Amino acid sequence: QVQLVESGGGLAQAGGSLRLSCVASGRTFTSYAMSWFRQAPGKEREFVAAINWAYGRTFYAESVKGRFTISRDMGKNAVYLQMDSLKPEDTAVYYCGNNLRSMEVRAATSYDYWGQGTQVTVSS
Repeated sequence: QVQLVESGGGLAQAGGSLRLSCVASGRTFTSYAMSWFRQAPGKEREFVAAINWAYGRTFYAESVKGRFTISRDMGKNAVYLQMDSLKPEDTAVYYCGNNLRSMEVRAATSYDYWGQGTQVTVSS
């Protein structure tokens, strides 16, 4: 059984940066794609970014393209989200997800495991 542990959330000012980390722990690890989703109060869980585990192909929501960068460290079973040029509308709880086999990497229903979430707050 794998669990995902997130860190790096916090408070930033508009235009600032944060770096989120997600580390998979457990005896074994397998993945088709890892991703970051976010959920603001009263909103549905929203796709942010994904990375294909084997090949490193990346996918981004239009709202974060050019500002956020997803990356992985296969040796550490870790995925990261570098967030630059933050905006108040980026404020949300950010969740790391592990998709074992689905090509539909932008869909929350494709993900088999989720982290506990980490709060990101951006002030104006």
